[in-house]
Amino acid sequence: MKAAVLKSFGSPLVIEDVPDPAVGTGEVIVDVVATRVLSYMNEVLDGTRNYALDLPIVPGPGGIGRVRAIGPDATRLAIGDWVFCDPTVRSRDDSVVPDIALQGLTAAGPGGMLLQKHFRHGSFAKQMRLPTENVKRLGAITSEEATRWCALGTLLVPYGGFLAANLQPGETVLVSGATGNFGSAAVSVALAMGAACVVAPGRNEKILADLVRRFGDRVKPVRLTGNEDDDRESMKRAAPGTIDCVFDIMPPSVSPTVVRAAVMTVRAYGRVVLMGGVGMAGGAGLELPYPWIMRNCISIHGVWMYPPDAASRLIALVRAGLLRLDEYETTAFDLDHANAAVEHAAANGGPFKLTVIRP
Repeated sequence: MKAAVLKSFGSPLVIEDVPDPAVGTGEVIVDVVATRVLSYMNEVLDGTRNYALDLPIVPGPGGIGRVRAIGPDATRLAIGDWVFCDPTVRSRDDSVVPDIALQGLTAAGPGGMLLQKHFRHGSFAKQMRLPTENVKRLGAITSEEATRWCALGTLLVPYGGFLAANLQPGETVLVSGATGNFGSAAVSVALAMGAACVVAPGRNEKILADLVRRFGDRVKPVRLTGNEDDDRESMKRAAPGTIDCVFDIMPPSVSPTVVRAAVMTVRAYGRVVLMGGVGMAGGAGLELPYPWIMRNCISIHGVWMYPPDAASRLIALVRAGLLRLDEYETTAFDLDHANAAVEHAAANGGPFKLTVIRP
């Protein structure tokens, strides 16, 4: 089959024929129809992000496709089914603390690297082999619709955070990083889950105004100034009442003071979800006052990705019309132009923009 292969960090993807994947017990082969290109995939491929990848590898985290072959332990899937390929691969021999690899992207620790040795290649290819449990049925869609369904991969990240925080209908949420790709997705997901209000802080007034245009007055924009105390008070004033949950998805380049200003807007007995990258590129970490956390009974959740059933639950939100994929502006490339797709994604990584490869 044809695939885009990363042979060394900093070199272009090589488009070449590689062996077709073979199905085994507990596995499914999917014909990839569409796969998203992360806005920071260029930084993964050139080594800037220092992601754990054993080269050579076919990159690409998940996608949309049709079932080509199934193992003997699949009882619901059928050949030809439209499916979402969930890249979050978990070890099966420890359900309490599983090792995790993001297929075609990175791995967490030595156990994750062991997973990557088998579930190695990602979705920048004609076919992809996945664990059976990572193949989620979509129901009937068209080939053209597959492009927009790739947005699931972005939307799932904040959805996992809100599930961890046990977000309830009618609550008020603050999204720290609301003007970014994942942050804008978090705004739409929180509203789809029934949030009464989403406080959306940011510096880009144009994007803030666009969030209000898309979702109405349940979104309360706040323009940040960079002054920690002033910004904290502005965010609190924007909410109609107390803030029940703060969700942070700020990138590594952001100062921790910006994140702290948002985190400390949460009410007593409130919840904070940390899914961003502050401190990952070096520099100061996030410092929060111990007495404030203790005396206000603040719950802080560190969340990486989402639980195994999240994709099916999110698909149901889309099917119910609560979460709209047509918010996304999509640009598609064929597999021969995978390098151009990576460049395009880096230059066009704003809110509700989606770069897709269609193998």
